[in-house]
Parts: sequence; structure tokens; C-alpha cells
Amino acid sequence: MPHHDKPANGQDTFLDVLDQTPPPPDTKDSPRPKRFARLRAAWKASWEEGGFLHQRWEDVFQARHASWHEVANWIKAAALFGGLSLIVLMLDTAGDVASATLKGLSAAPATSGGLWGTVNHPIRVFLADQAAHLSIAPAALYAFWQLTGLVGLVGGFFENAGARITWLLFGIGSLAMIWSAAPAGGRAAATGLAALMWALASIFALRGLTLRPIVHNHPPQYQFTPTLHLHATLPAPAGDDYGPDNVHPLQR
Repeated sequence: MPHHDKPANGQDTFLDVLDQTPPPPDTKDSPRPKRFARLRAAWKASWEEGGFLHQRWEDVFQARHASWHEVANWIKAAALFGGLSLIVLMLDTAGDVASATLKGLSAAPATSGGLWGTVNHPIRVFLADQAAHLSIAPAALYAFWQLTGLVGLVGGFFENAGARITWLLFGIGSLAMIWSAAPAGGRAAATGLAALMWALASIFALRGLTLRPIVHNHPPQYQFTPTLHLHATLPAPAGDDYGPDNVHPLQR
């Protein structure tokens, strides 16, 4: 009894089509068949209506107008595999960018003059003193502090709530570090200068933020029209049990 190995859905695969394709005639009188004649015959048969490749093409054509539950399973698997590969590639690229950014920030000079040096140098001194008691390099700690401020500034500009909270904590922590590590004679000036610089940068990080309550006036979905219904019961007209006064039964 012959046995056919077919998938559960009743569709032949390309290899099944190749096996079912009859071999080209090979006789002594006929010319020698070409090398890939059987493969070309299977390829042509798979593109005919009902063939393996024809069915796959129909699945792709119907997927444009179908929902996710109606799409063929092999298309779902390919889409999920491609999405996961893209996410892995993006994470790997983001890791390289973050590593290069931290390396560039940590290579910044330790001392600098001007207004920025007045604010930056106490922070470096504070972080270096604290890193001596931690298992982390002072340059890495300082780079992380800079990266946190950059993320809070950029994310706050795009009105991200979490980034704005990070920016506020970054500013408060920076002022505390400057007050702690600045020289005693210029501690107040350095802290005040840092507060002004943080306030100026907050114009971009907290743009669009308002303390006024936002009131949304939406028209009611259902309109209520009050109506008054009066239910009154009219009394029955006076008379006997047989009807009104002007109606009497016939008497014989």
C-alpha cells in the first residue's frame, strides 16, 4: 500500500514536488537530457496554481490585507525572527555608542578655568574623594555623572517625565557636591553660580512645563433634558351602578 509523506495541511513542499516530478526520458535513441532538467521541471511545477511556491506567494499577497491572526504562521515566524534580530543589533550598537561616550567623557581634562571650571572642579574633587572608598574609578564615576545630566537635559527637552525628574535630582545633587567640596572662601559664590547655570539649562530641559492646572472642557456625551410628568386620576361621574344618570334600563 503506497504511503505519501505530506504535511498536515495537505500542501506539498518543494522537495515533494521534486520527488514527484518524473525524470526526463533517458534512452539510447533520444539525446542526453540536460543536467538540471529535473530541477527546472520541479521549479516550474511549484509555481503553477496549487504549487508550493505559488501558495507561499499567495500568503504574502494576502498578508497585506489580513490581520495578525489571519497571517500565515511562516510569515509570523519570519517577522518575529527579523524583529528580534533588529532589536539585538540595536542593543549592540547602543552599547558601543554608550561605551564610546563614557570613554570620551572620562578623557576630559581634570581642571579647567573660567566659569565652568569653578563649577566642574569641586564636583571632580568630591567624586574623587568618594571613589576612594568605593570599588569604582573616579573617571568612571565622573563620566556617569556627566552622562546622567546629558540624558536628563535631552530627555527633558522632549518632555519626558522620567528625564525631567532625573534632571531635577541631577541639579540638586550637583549643588550639594559643589557646596561640600568648594573652598570655604568661595563656597557660596560657586554654589550660586552653579544654581544659575542649572536654571538656565532648565529652560530647555523643562520647556512647556507649567504649574497651572490644565482644565479640559469636553462637551457631555449625553444631554439630560428634564421633563415633568403629572399623573392625575379623574373621578368617576356620579350615578348608579348601571351607568350615568341619563341612561336607565328598560322596564316592562
